[in-house]
Amino acid sequence: MQVNVERDRCCSSGQCVMTAPEVFEQDDRDGLVRALVSVVPAARSADARLAAELCPGGAITVTEDDGAGATV
Repeated sequence: MQVNVERDRCCSSGQCVMTAPEVFEQDDRDGLVRALVSVVPAARSADARLAAELCPGGAITVTEDDGAGATV
């Protein structure tokens, strides 16, 4: 699974960091989301998916590596 963030869509709510702190962080300077990894470890995939679903700005995109190219 891969994760991508669009910082220009981030509204700094912090839902992603609270949901998946091993995958996301908020920039100390501007409070916007940053991905700590581009490829999410399998053990954190459910958290990354949930963070994408909860993101009020729609700033997080998760792409499954199952060949189907599913995007959340």
